[in-house]
Amino acid sequence: MRSGVIAQKVGMTRVYTDGGEHVPVTVLRLANCQVVAHRTKDKNGYVAMQLGAGARKPKNVPKAERGHFAVAKVEPKREVVEFRVNDDALIPVGAEITADHFVVGQFVDVTGTSVGKGFAGPMKRWNFGGLRATHGVSISHRSHGSTGGRQDPGKTFKNKKMAGHLGVERVTTLNLKVVQTDVLRGLILVEGAVPGAKGGWITVRDAVKKSLPKDAPRPGKFRLPNGDGAAATEAAAAPGEGA
Repeated sequence: MRSGVIAQKVGMTRVYTDGGEHVPVTVLRLANCQVVAHRTKDKNGYVAMQLGAGARKPKNVPKAERGHFAVAKVEPKREVVEFRVNDDALIPVGAEITADHFVVGQFVDVTGTSVGKGFAGPMKRWNFGGLRATHGVSISHRSHGSTGGRQDPGKTFKNKKMAGHLGVERVTTLNLKVVQTDVLRGLILVEGAVPGAKGGWITVRDAVKKSLPKDAPRPGKFRLPNGDGAAATEAAAAPGEGA
């Protein structure tokens, strides 16, 4: 199991195939996605990598977090996420994961925070059919109708689908195909829509319901702090000390 990446949603566009067909894609940008720390079995009880992405002013970072980033010798990050990995899939602390971590044609799972839509009625929120357009229904055609009962049960059960706040939820879209990658600009183009607004932070990882292509780099494609590119066949450095 390889590590995922933290990316920023740029927006949607289209690319054309050799046959002239257009494919709608979402552009994801890797904003200096670096390994911040390791989680090891001996110290933490599980194996994972902590990644950080985005820039953050040091004056806005708490002292404890500044020390955490200083141990890894990386700049303070705006977003920090952990990815569970196998023991042999650890990438050295401080390394920057590049866009060719994913290969063209493979499937990925994308997780983000959906767009907030405020207070919504049951028809928009839960796809209710609404009440009848006539036959006694007055100015309540889009309402959800009865919510409880009469004497039995005499209450409204918890988790009843009703009107309320819609959006701003963690949403995962499965099996999106990688159409193109641009290592120089740090771009990953995936087919279809991705949850979240433009500029939002999302996580991208190998699809759990699809097999990983044989040509996918292991443990991944990354760039070491000294600027040298690391081949996928190279053994990752020993796990660093996580904070």
